[in-house]
Amino acid sequence: MNASDRIKASSIYLATALVFSPFVMAQKGPHPEGPPPPRPDTPETLAIKARMGDTSTLMGDISVPAATEDCDNSEHITTLLCLISLLKSTLSEDNLSLIQTEYSLEQAKNWSNLPAGAFPERPGIFLGELSIKQRGMVKAILKEAASESRNEGFDEMVQTLNADDYIGTISTDYKAAYSSYNGKLAFLGEPSEDGLWELYYGGHHFAFSNTYNNGKLVGATPSFRGIEPFPSFEMNGRENKPLLQERNAFSKLLTSLSEKQQEKAKLKGTYRDILAGPQADDAIPEKQEGLAVSSLSEQQVSLLKEAIYTYVGDIHETEAKRYMEKYASEFNNTVIGYSGTTSLNSEDDYVRVHGPSLWIEFSMQSNKSTNQPGNHPHSVWRDRQTDYGGQK
Repeated sequence: MNASDRIKASSIYLATALVFSPFVMAQKGPHPEGPPPPRPDTPETLAIKARMGDTSTLMGDISVPAATEDCDNSEHITTLLCLISLLKSTLSEDNLSLIQTEYSLEQAKNWSNLPAGAFPERPGIFLGELSIKQRGMVKAILKEAASESRNEGFDEMVQTLNADDYIGTISTDYKAAYSSYNGKLAFLGEPSEDGLWELYYGGHHFAFSNTYNNGKLVGATPSFRGIEPFPSFEMNGRENKPLLQERNAFSKLLTSLSEKQQEKAKLKGTYRDILAGPQADDAIPEKQEGLAVSSLSEQQVSLLKEAIYTYVGDIHETEAKRYMEKYASEFNNTVIGYSGTTSLNSEDDYVRVHGPSLWIEFSMQSNKSTNQPGNHPHSVWRDRQTDYGGQK
C-alpha cells in the first residue's frame, strides 16, 4: 500500500473514531444521544489529506539552527516574535500561505483529539512539509512558547509525536495518518506586539493554543493532552511517558483524602471521556459538584497545586506563575470531584477541578488506536474566562 493510498478519506474510520467522542453516562455531556454523524469530505479536506505523510520528523533530535541565537532577548515576547519572523522568512510563498492565516475564532476552534486523517480541518502546515532546518526553527518557537521541563511543555509535545510514530508502526488503519509528520503549526493573525493573534499547534491527542493581544499572553487554553500507549513506551530512542505525572499527581491527591472527603468528592454517574473536549466549548456545567477545596488541609492544597501545575506548567514559566496565582486566589470557590477509583488506572476513572475560571479534566478510557489491551488518558485544561483569549 503506497503513501497516497494510506491517506485517502476513510468514512469508516471517521465513523468509528466519532463513536468515542466525549459523552457521559446518564446523559451528561455534549452528545447525550450519541455522537454526531461523520462529516462528508469536501474538496478542501481532500486536498489537505493529499498533503499528509507517514514519515517521522524526529522533533526531539533535530538541532535548533544557530541563526536563532540572534533572537535571544530578556523579553519573552520579543524573542518569540523574532523566532517566528525568522521561520517565516525561510518559507516559500505556498508554505507561508498555509502557516499564516487571518485570525478567526472559527479556525481557533478547529482542534481535535483525532488523528490527522480523521480531522483534516486543522489549520496550518504539517511539520513534515518543512525542511529539517525549518523544523529546528519550529522547535525553537515551541520551546520559547512552552515550558522546557522534563515531561512537560515542549518535551510533552515531542513525546506525543513519538506516540503517533509508535502507533504508525503497529496500526493497520493507515488512513488515520498516524505519524509525527502530521502535527500542525499555524499563526492565526499576524504575530506582532500589536493586535490579536494565536500560536496554534496541534495534532492527534494534542492542542496548544496560546493567544496573544498587544504583546501579552491573554489565553493559554483550550489545552488538550492525550496519550496512547500509556503509561510508557519506547520510541525514537527514548522512553516516553507523558501524562504519567498528571495521573500520578491527581492520584496522590485523591488517595490523600479521608473517607468522608472522598464521599463528598464522589461524582454521580460514570464518565467515559472528558466533557469539555473538541467542539464542546459549552459543555462545562454551571453547577459545581464535589468537595470544596476550602475544606482541604494545607498539605492537600499543596498536592492540588502540584496537580494543577502539571497543566499550567506547560506554558512559559513567567506566564504559568500568573495563572497559578489567579487559580489559587479562587480556591475558596473551587471544588474537586472524581468517579471510578482513586488510582486513576482503570477504564472510566475520572477526576476534575472546577473553579470560577479553572476547569481541568483527566479521564481514563480503553485503548483505541493500538488495538492492544489497556487504557489511555484524555485530559483538558480550560479557563472559563480566557479560553481562546477571551474571544466569544
